[in-house]
Amino acid sequence: MGVERKEKCDEEYNPFEHRDVANPTSNIRALANLIKASLGSGLLAMPLAFSNSGWGLGIVGTIIIALVCGHCVWIFVETSRACCKLEEKPLLSYGETCRSAFSNGPKILRPFATTAHKFADFALFFTYVGVCCIFTVLTADSMKQLFDRYVTSTDLPTEYYCLILLLPFCLMCQIRHLKYLAPFSFIANILLFATFAICLYYIFGDKIVMSDKKVVGNIARFPAFLSTVIFAMEGIGAVMPIENTMKKPQHFLGFPGVLVIAMTIILILYSTLGLFGYMRYGEVLRGSITLNLPIDDWPAICAKCFITLSIFLTYPIHFYVLVDIFTKYTEPHIKGKYRNAIQIISRAFFVCFCGGVGIALPLLEQIINIVGSLFYSILGLIIPGIIETVFRWDNLGKFKWILFKNIFVVIFGFLCLGSGCSLAILDMIEILNKKII
Repeated sequence: MGVERKEKCDEEYNPFEHRDVANPTSNIRALANLIKASLGSGLLAMPLAFSNSGWGLGIVGTIIIALVCGHCVWIFVETSRACCKLEEKPLLSYGETCRSAFSNGPKILRPFATTAHKFADFALFFTYVGVCCIFTVLTADSMKQLFDRYVTSTDLPTEYYCLILLLPFCLMCQIRHLKYLAPFSFIANILLFATFAICLYYIFGDKIVMSDKKVVGNIARFPAFLSTVIFAMEGIGAVMPIENTMKKPQHFLGFPGVLVIAMTIILILYSTLGLFGYMRYGEVLRGSITLNLPIDDWPAICAKCFITLSIFLTYPIHFYVLVDIFTKYTEPHIKGKYRNAIQIISRAFFVCFCGGVGIALPLLEQIINIVGSLFYSILGLIIPGIIETVFRWDNLGKFKWILFKNIFVVIFGFLCLGSGCSLAILDMIEILNKKII
């Protein structure tokens, strides 16, 4: 695969001109979906991340992780577009991009193209299973606080609220097109921003004391910071479906493009809430800052209601990625007359499965750390670095700077994976042992 071939394909084939999307999304809708994919429960977990890192290291770390994650999304989309031009296809999914990069890479790696495709798809699938589990537990936790205080006289465990949520989630997840999910994303974004504003109201409602807050926290807890921020920042699994369904996909990258605007907004919101949330609540922070708000004040009650509804409306966006992969692998083997019924049943099954995991392990902070460190490190850091290197093997830039840059990204991804998973598993064992005792 030479540079001349790439340039020739660039001239002959423009994938944007050949895309035939049934329900294309506008730039505004794509921006709303992208922000919602990266901006959710992770935003409200940022103060806890800062309590693990210290406020000084937290600010620097958040900026660096945002730049690295944004860069990885950028290079993956660029690689996907280049693969489209080489193969003369209008669009490629996340897994198909991995397959194409290996197919058009060095000859020695081409036999691994199918394996790369399947590995990427299964990693993506299990990532969003984890995300849906987190959203189930977080929604249940928020509901529990409100219901225990204002509705029920019985203190029901979080597991019961996970069970209650199964029916509404099953109904929401029967929506099959991103275009029809965009209004839910828009409403969820408004509710999330309102929650963000209310959190700031409580954070700045009294004098903030910095003297007892750490500039650099316990280094042993730093992997938990990395895991939480990577989980919060990454929405790479939803990037290709969003970019592929845009009416004007050429506006996704560039300055200012949809990606740059989305990542800028996300970075500002994350840094602000993480820093000042830690300054206000210190070491007593929970998995979501809304759980630290007072239960008797009406603004706090509104915040808890808003975040519960926001996460509820966000759930189908992440669930879309999970079902999209499942459909791709199963639909060719199902007769046409049964496909609709299988879609309905499988969507309900996956909702119940994710709810079941939430019921079995309602440990919000630890599940966030596992998903962030294991799955998002693989999808958002390791795979993009490898895929760009493989695809551009014959043209890695002056002094092969692209190779060295991607080696750094991949090593960083593996460090996040190993340290984050180890710490999360140890935390889970400690908590479960305390429950047994």
